[in-house]
Amino acid sequence: MEGNKSKAALIAVAAVVVIGGGVLLATRKDDTKKDTKTETSQQQSTASTKTIAETASADPQFSTLVTALQTAGLVDTLNGEGPFTVFAPTNEAFDKLPAGTLDALLKDPAKLKSILLYHVVSGNVKAADVVKLTSAKTVEGQDVKIVVDGSTVKVNDATVTKTDIETKNGTIHVIDTVLLPPTN
Repeated sequence: MEGNKSKAALIAVAAVVVIGGGVLLATRKDDTKKDTKTETSQQQSTASTKTIAETASADPQFSTLVTALQTAGLVDTLNGEGPFTVFAPTNEAFDKLPAGTLDALLKDPAKLKSILLYHVVSGNVKAADVVKLTSAKTVEGQDVKIVVDGSTVKVNDATVTKTDIETKNGTIHVIDTVLLPPTN
């Protein structure tokens, strides 16, 4: 029952993001709209046939993330229909955690799952849309703060180092720090 509520909530949030994105695109100037259409067509033709989980599994910089996803039981979710946007920490990001933290999390799948879901936003949110936001609601339920300073984009304390890795069920943005949800 709880899984159905979560799935319904994800679908509702995804619909809001998709509809909101459509409204944003519709309000752009005509010349921008033409460029966006051309760019979108090119992106769709070159978009990956792999899911978020498959894309992460194929990239060695995400091996720790993939292990964490497997431990938390989230691989099937990120292989699912989506769309999802994942702020994906690299192996180096996991290395920044205090000594013993990752090992402790791998032994506590429920806590690990919560932390990983704090890296996921429902919908396919591209970098051009992320920079217009000041926050985003995560699948975990809490917001992440988004700050743009020149060409630097931060999600909480993490810096986005690469954007718009397209997958067939969403987008990956690479970050340099693991996001930890605030404790209540």
